[in-house]
Amino acid sequence: MTSGRFPALFLLLFWFLHGSKQTCPSICLCISDTVTCSSVGLAKLPRSMPSFPSNLDLSHNHLTWLGPNTFSRMPRLEKLWMAHNEIRTLSHDVFFNVSGLRLLDLSSNRLHMVEPHYFQGLWRLEELRLFNNKITQVEAGTLNGLSSLKKVYLSFNQITHFPFFSIQDHTHPFLAMLDLSSNRMSSVPWEDVKALPRLVQRGLYIHNNSLICDCSMYAVFWHWNLRNYDSVKDFTDEHTCNVYGDPRRSIQFLRDSRFFQNCTVEKTVMQPVTVLLSDVVVFAGDWFRLDCQTSLNSTELSFTWLSPSRGFITRTSTNGTLTSMFPNGTLDIRATAVNDSGVYFCTAVDVKQGLNATREVNVTVLLPAADPFYTGYTTLLGCTVTLVLILAYLFLTPCPCGLCKQPPAPHSQGTLPCVFSSFTRGQPNAETLRHVAFMEQPVGEERTEWIPQSC
Repeated sequence: MTSGRFPALFLLLFWFLHGSKQTCPSICLCISDTVTCSSVGLAKLPRSMPSFPSNLDLSHNHLTWLGPNTFSRMPRLEKLWMAHNEIRTLSHDVFFNVSGLRLLDLSSNRLHMVEPHYFQGLWRLEELRLFNNKITQVEAGTLNGLSSLKKVYLSFNQITHFPFFSIQDHTHPFLAMLDLSSNRMSSVPWEDVKALPRLVQRGLYIHNNSLICDCSMYAVFWHWNLRNYDSVKDFTDEHTCNVYGDPRRSIQFLRDSRFFQNCTVEKTVMQPVTVLLSDVVVFAGDWFRLDCQTSLNSTELSFTWLSPSRGFITRTSTNGTLTSMFPNGTLDIRATAVNDSGVYFCTAVDVKQGLNATREVNVTVLLPAADPFYTGYTTLLGCTVTLVLILAYLFLTPCPCGLCKQPPAPHSQGTLPCVFSSFTRGQPNAETLRHVAFMEQPVGEERTEWIPQSC
């Protein structure tokens, strides 16, 4: 009797342990693919956490530390919120087995440093929120391996230096926002900033820092302002610098540029911008126009087109040809040929400000397609004519001997039938009227040899 209880107890224990993995903690709320344990006073994670959530909310608690394999039992995890806790550090392998994580929110914690091992294995991470911590240093290589990153928020910290050189086209091809605003950077390696991918430059926020006013800094922001970057346009008044490093002499350098009158703004701070890539499909012989709309807004621009078949095109080089250019850079092409297919480049140059921008248009010239109605009609007509000719040949061919039949002349009983023929024109001669008759043996008579006779 006792031996029979052990298997039952073992099965019960196995069921309990197996089922506990999917048990929702009593202080949390579990709905479909989401588990929220927000604002419940957690000092550490509950032991029994379900493995199914894609979204996990641990914000507004008292977590101070995350150990190895903290989330390894949640392989489906995609979004993790841990804002407004007291986290000071992250151990190695804290995000082991959650490589599908796309959003990580560690904002409003007490992190002092961002180390390279913090986010290892999160190659699918798209958004990283670290704002409103106490971060003073971001070590080089921290963002290495995060090839899917699109947005990084590091504002409202105490950062004095940032490794801009570690962000390149091939390492972070999708990074479109890097927020370093409201930190304590007094100087920035502007050469490294100018070498950043263009997408990163457009989304680089570094306002509300303790920047020292100098010409290198002013040149970068001057060009960004001309290009209407949102990071500059939306926070114009927040872009300040300290004259000679004195915080008491802070100026809004985008509003008041008198301090930089002696600065020589570089003409080639960045590479030309390529914008408005488009495709155009036309038919041979058509007349079409290509505009040269770029990011430059000046009214004093000069334009040059590079055509795959016509070479360089300017306003002065199109006189007396089928190609012309309007003052706004629009290219007018008449009588298009198939060899006009290819990529057309338009370069707009602002000589006064030392800026240039390009526009690319991919033109495809097609041969006119044949009308299916006319093709079918032509085929039907050809078949009809052929049929008529065949019928005419069969039924309207003239008689080769020119003879016409006449009805036989009356004859007496017992005489042999003869076939008479005569010419329709002219007098017949004797040779023509000679014909052959065949004698038929009467029934019941003795068989005799048939003898041809003349009629």
